[in-house]
Amino acid sequence: MLTKQDHGGGLDAAIATFGGARDGWLDLSTGINPTPYPIGAFSPRNWNELPDHAAQQSLVAAARRFWQVPDGAAILAAPGLSSVIARLPALSRSAGRVRIPAPTYNEHAAAFDAHGWEVVQDAPADACVLVHPNNPDGRLWDPSDADAPFQVIDESFCDTCPDRSLVALADRPGTVVLKSFGKFWGLAGLRLGFAISRPDTIERLATMLGPWPVSGPALAVGTRALSDPGWAVRTRAQLQQDSARLDRIVTARGAEIVGRTDLFRLYEVDDAQAWQDRLARHHIWSRIFPYSGTWLRLGLPPADAWDRLEAAL
Repeated sequence: MLTKQDHGGGLDAAIATFGGARDGWLDLSTGINPTPYPIGAFSPRNWNELPDHAAQQSLVAAARRFWQVPDGAAILAAPGLSSVIARLPALSRSAGRVRIPAPTYNEHAAAFDAHGWEVVQDAPADACVLVHPNNPDGRLWDPSDADAPFQVIDESFCDTCPDRSLVALADRPGTVVLKSFGKFWGLAGLRLGFAISRPDTIERLATMLGPWPVSGPALAVGTRALSDPGWAVRTRAQLQQDSARLDRIVTARGAEIVGRTDLFRLYEVDDAQAWQDRLARHHIWSRIFPYSGTWLRLGLPPADAWDRLEAAL
């Protein structure tokens, strides 16, 4: 039996326990779209040259259009959201108390703790982090919930429900909205994420990251994808169908739905560790949580793996 983890992934540990080769495993632990955006071909310049200013501006312009970013907010492209999350607490001139409603994605608490902040769940605070939709239960927040002087809104999974986005708040003083590229577009290995905030805040974050933070290939793919709204519309429809299909399969085995987005589902089961182990013996990896013995989170399988998942369950 594996040690419970509070993170998706971890296939190396699963393979060490249950065997098999990495290519033979189906990883449903991360909530990443299993049908990624088609990246197409690259110009040799994307690999051979330092990213130029025009390429960076093209990506920012595409992001502004796609997410309907308010005119008073600026956008910073970064090499994955983790690089931004680790630096956000340093935007405040002094450490204080940060409210991070739990359970949720644990990197935010780790980052604030590393900068000397006191992390609380429901008390008045100098800062607040809202993961919207929340990971792992899919909870959605309202604009009135973003009430702290320093407010972080993590919208890593919000591209499945753009009508609920809080990006309109990004031009408010002290507010930072985060956008992931890896989840909805299924390209987590590209390492691309975005921070959206007032220009002075974005300028400070950009200084922390240094020059050329995003690779040439990531700039090219990101610009292409964010300029393709038709793909996004079709993908949302497909993800909605697939997540409903996942519900039918898993609830037929006795699980109950306790949280959801169209990229992952959170189920209540009798014994989460036993479910994870049963799936792992079929080389299917799922996510369980150290704070719950009955929660199991599953992402969506690729189109050719539905029968395999159903048989394993």
